[in-house]
Amino acid sequence: MTLFNLNDLHLFVQAVDSGSFTAAARHLGIPKSTVSKRVAELEARLGVRLIQRTSRSFALTELGREFFQHAQASIIEAEMAEGIVRRHLAEPAGSVRLTASVPTAQFTLTEHLPALAARYPKLRLSVHVTDRFVDIVQEGFDIALRSHRGPLPDSALVQRKLASHPFYILASPDYVNAHGEPLRPEELAEHVTIMTSLTENQWRLYSDGGDEVLVTLHSVMAADEPYVLMEMAVSGLGITCLPTSVCRKALAGGRLVRVLPEWTAGSIETTILMPHRRGQLPAVRAVVDFLAERLAAPHNSLSRN
Repeated sequence: MTLFNLNDLHLFVQAVDSGSFTAAARHLGIPKSTVSKRVAELEARLGVRLIQRTSRSFALTELGREFFQHAQASIIEAEMAEGIVRRHLAEPAGSVRLTASVPTAQFTLTEHLPALAARYPKLRLSVHVTDRFVDIVQEGFDIALRSHRGPLPDSALVQRKLASHPFYILASPDYVNAHGEPLRPEELAEHVTIMTSLTENQWRLYSDGGDEVLVTLHSVMAADEPYVLMEMAVSGLGITCLPTSVCRKALAGGRLVRVLPEWTAGSIETTILMPHRRGQLPAVRAVVDFLAERLAAPHNSLSRN
């Protein structure tokens, strides 16, 4: 029975994850020749070719893809075993890769990173910010922080809901002073509104008492990015609708005020997604538990009044 050198498996997995021996060597801080030689020795010990490589291409063979999945699982299991010991001896350590959209990173995540670094100084967090869809399993991420209005699709990923943020109806104090404040949802039609799209002309509103109403609006300006929407409203251009995750600081600082304070326009959820095995690693669990604690804390929510 062949006993694998765990370091060789690690170099093989790193080479596949990085897409080349050169990139893997750069990431690990070792010579490219070391990575290439160790992978070749692994193939020789197995008696099969795992990677087809030429000067211009680098691709797993069919057997190599299957072997990679098990090798990757073995590395994760080894990390988990090491983490069990580390958890008893010291605080969480190691690298954690997290991906989030631009608004989620900007409004939900960023302000908490200094506290995370202070609590776990041996932990290294890599944050990848993008608005494209990220397949966290295929791209090797430990955590995805997602904000979403509807339910997330069923998948093999572990989901942990962190927070719910209602959408408030908002305007600047200057706008309210100049144009008055609507007292009923229907009166929004008499005001200038700022939407996410010029083709959008309705909001579905929900009252604290359980009522629901669909209001038609007069939209004169639009932006598909929440920061821009917020700044438009702050400058007095009109009334807009934003989740509390975005508008919390502007409300607290008096740059925005709620109009129709007994009404909201639904809510947006913040959820963490993790591959099952990665979610069991101590460093990943530490980040997830920290975010769950911080995002559910009172200072991240606002009174409805």
